[in-house]
Amino acid sequence: MIVGVPREVKSDEYRVAMIPVGVEELRRAGHRVLVQAGAGLGSGIPDDRYAASGAEIIPDASLIWGKADLIVKVKEPLAEEWPLMRVGQTVFTYFHFAADERLMRAVMSSGITAVAYETIKDAKGSLPLLTPMSEVAGRMSIQEGAKYLERPQQGRGILLAGVPGVAPANVVVLGGGIVGANAAKVAAGLGATVLLLDINLDRLRYLDDVMPPNVTTLFSDRHTILECISRADLVIGAVLIPGARTPMLIRREDLAKMLPRAVIIDVAIDQGGCIETSRPTTHANPTYIVDDVVHYCVTNMPGAVGRTSTYALTNVTLPYAMQLANKGVDKACKDNPGLAQGVNIRRGKITNAAVAETYGLECHGLN
Repeated sequence: MIVGVPREVKSDEYRVAMIPVGVEELRRAGHRVLVQAGAGLGSGIPDDRYAASGAEIIPDASLIWGKADLIVKVKEPLAEEWPLMRVGQTVFTYFHFAADERLMRAVMSSGITAVAYETIKDAKGSLPLLTPMSEVAGRMSIQEGAKYLERPQQGRGILLAGVPGVAPANVVVLGGGIVGANAAKVAAGLGATVLLLDINLDRLRYLDDVMPPNVTTLFSDRHTILECISRADLVIGAVLIPGARTPMLIRREDLAKMLPRAVIIDVAIDQGGCIETSRPTTHANPTYIVDDVVHYCVTNMPGAVGRTSTYALTNVTLPYAMQLANKGVDKACKDNPGLAQGVNIRRGKITNAAVAETYGLECHGLN
């Protein structure tokens, strides 16, 4: 099989979908690997390292899309890449279809098989390809939140940790999954006062056992959310329903209850966001202000720390890429039901129930 690794084109995306050891493993299994020139530079991996591992360095993305049976990427194909997708091709990447109907319809029209990192499950029912980037994004959310609380960044002028004689910041984390747990841990480590909300009581019991004493767990409901955000300096949106659009937890009118120049970091923006006033932003222009509340809604937060994120991501994606290359998508999915759950669109048909429900469309069986 021919496996293609194009350079990412999303703004300020410094990750790459494969590292040299992945090329070496695929080559050892008898596959050709085409890597676009410069694809790894944002992660500190020069072309010669790929070439030494057996990759063919290709100057132009269109040549890779035109030849490869399997495309391995990090972020969803952008509009400029849609015409390059070919009938019968498999594209393995983050798609987040529930947040982008135009992308979903473009992929349906293309005839490719879309295997989405974010809906693949392992034997425990967890999301192994989403987890490492959720860890990165959760930790980064506090790093970014601390920065945008500074007054030159239009924030409240609050030091997250406080100092002796001055109270630390109040941080509210909506969602106790991987993103939320990592955000709460980092915020607590910096000395902030943290409220961590979730609707899963078993998860809250676990988090209550493992979190430091400056983290308080609360059951999430409408009244509790409003009470918490009214005192918050920093709110982290960390909600996820796999494959589906994120539920909206904070409405436009709720912003009036928040402190002036409080900061919202909506990590859930990849799946549509959990704040009504959230809209996608970039690392180049990460924030905007609505009703005197600072919003940070960057859709590829881990892309800013490409060296860390690339290795964390490819640690988990390579085994699945190997299965797709060695067996083809049909046999790989038959042998691995968890991988089969990653197939969101197949030959123009939606095969993921959450995506189909989001748009009121029919969900088809994989076969």
